Amino acid sequence: MVKPTPNPPANLFTVNPNENTESLLVNASETLSSLNALTCHLAFDLDASQRAIMLGIQQMAALGQLLVDRALEQVSPSPAS
Repeated sequence: MVKPTPNPPANLFTVNPNENTESLLVNASETLSSLNALTCHLAFDLDASQRAIMLGIQQMAALGQLLVDRALEQVSPSPAS
């Protein structure tokens, strides 16, 4: 049996290895912010037990965003700081 197409690349999603730290942190922060909004919105469409789980996930996303935002502030301080 012959495969009609070769195997797809192992890394379908990659991060540019030449991207600077500030850009990586900004994108991570935006991704976590989106995750936070999605989980908050979805939580209230669930029953009580599932809502508690979803809000736990939302809290972890919010904590991750706080950590990334703090790292971003250390890498590229705002002019007011």
